[in-house]
Amino acid sequence: MAFNFGGAATNPATGLAAPGFGTTTTAAAPAGFGGFGTTTTGAFGGFGTTTTSAAAPGSTFSFATPASTTGGLFGNTQNKGFGFSSGLGTGTTAAAGFGTGLGTTLGGGFGGFNIQPQQQQQANALSAPTLLGDERDAILAKWNQLQAFWGTGKGYFNNQLPPVDFTQENPFCRFKAVGYSCIPGSKDEDGLVVLAFNKKEADVRSQQQHLVESLHKVLGGNQTLTVNVEGVKALPDDQTEVVIYVVERSPNGTSKRIPATTLYSYVEQANTKAQLTQLAVFMSVTRTELSPAQLKQLLANAPAGVDPIIWEQAKVDNPDADKLIPVPMVGFKELLRRLKIQDQMTKQHQSRVDIISNDISELQKNQATTVAKIAQYKRKLMDLSHRVLQVLIKQEIQRKSGYAIQVDEEHLRVQLDTIQCELNAPTQFKGRLNELMSQIRMQNHFGAVRSEERYSVDGDLLREIRQHLKQQQEGLSQLISVIKDDVEDIKLIEHGLLDRLG
Repeated sequence: MAFNFGGAATNPATGLAAPGFGTTTTAAAPAGFGGFGTTTTGAFGGFGTTTTSAAAPGSTFSFATPASTTGGLFGNTQNKGFGFSSGLGTGTTAAAGFGTGLGTTLGGGFGGFNIQPQQQQQANALSAPTLLGDERDAILAKWNQLQAFWGTGKGYFNNQLPPVDFTQENPFCRFKAVGYSCIPGSKDEDGLVVLAFNKKEADVRSQQQHLVESLHKVLGGNQTLTVNVEGVKALPDDQTEVVIYVVERSPNGTSKRIPATTLYSYVEQANTKAQLTQLAVFMSVTRTELSPAQLKQLLANAPAGVDPIIWEQAKVDNPDADKLIPVPMVGFKELLRRLKIQDQMTKQHQSRVDIISNDISELQKNQATTVAKIAQYKRKLMDLSHRVLQVLIKQEIQRKSGYAIQVDEEHLRVQLDTIQCELNAPTQFKGRLNELMSQIRMQNHFGAVRSEERYSVDGDLLREIRQHLKQQQEGLSQLISVIKDDVEDIKLIEHGLLDRLG
């Protein structure tokens, strides 16, 4: 994934299917995660001390009519969209998607660069502050610009107005990029809702049955409802994603899944959310696909703080517009979070590849063993067939002993004699076999002659070979001369030493 923080053009990533746990306000883990913690009468065995009470009086769990919402996906504060790895906008609710929230209003999250009072104040702080009334205001403007580019600090610009806060979401922040995330393909009828736990995957899997029982009690404990776990996936920072759906059984024996939006509306109620927090759930989001109108509206306007030119270029560079959607990444923290998710997904893919590789190796061994056994069984079958034939011959001889040759046997003897004569006839099969044998011998003889043929070397190449060998010979002569001189020198040194010692 290539990011160009602050550049005019962005070369986004190739779009990893990240599960999408964005910037979240992590709820503190409940005291005592018993087995993971204290095992009180909580329903979830080890997932902390849970309250066994059902929904609060007056808040019945009605799957028939979902909680009232305003504006659908793009007009309310709760995210009914999907868990992108990085949301569009600046959602502040805990259920703003596994990202920075797709559930913001159109004015704030997808309104582009409409001039608002806050943005006007930021522009004044960057261009024309009037705090001191002299040349120092120009220095203050440059300082405010530096803070805005960095995405942190306060910009003082007027004695009568409070300073503006520069965050990484401001349009002037340089540390921004655009990546890609997969568009969920699940429908609302599938009823898939994602719950994010502040627990390790191994701990969640070991307590999965208790988790299902606890979620069933949180949903009211109705016997007609069944909580099912669609999948469990590990996430960075020892977090875990659990995908659930609820099946409702009717008195006539039929069953259906509760729609995802209906289940999500109930999960986001205050009393239900408090109980889920005790189970270490810090985020919930539906996993439903976007309608064409929602997708078009999402792509039409650049997110807040993202340059429309970069946004348009990101849409053009989308490697698969049918499966991926561009999402902004603001700040190093978001980049690090996405990098962790991609690293986690890479490890999962590598683990799956290793498993498949081991299965293929095992299948290849089994195939080789099976082929060898088949060949062995074929040989054994042939041997047994010959033995059976010999036994039948001996049995038939004994059974016919003392009887005259019958008409059928005489016909068989005549046929065998005819076949034998045809084989021995010089112009029939025997002659043809002899002809084939002679041709095979001739081919073998020609092959041996061809193997003894000598090949000629091109004259130019032969001269080059001679020149090269000559140079090698001269080099060896020089080396021998040097060695001889060195030997003479050594002898002189030895004589000198002997004379001094003598």
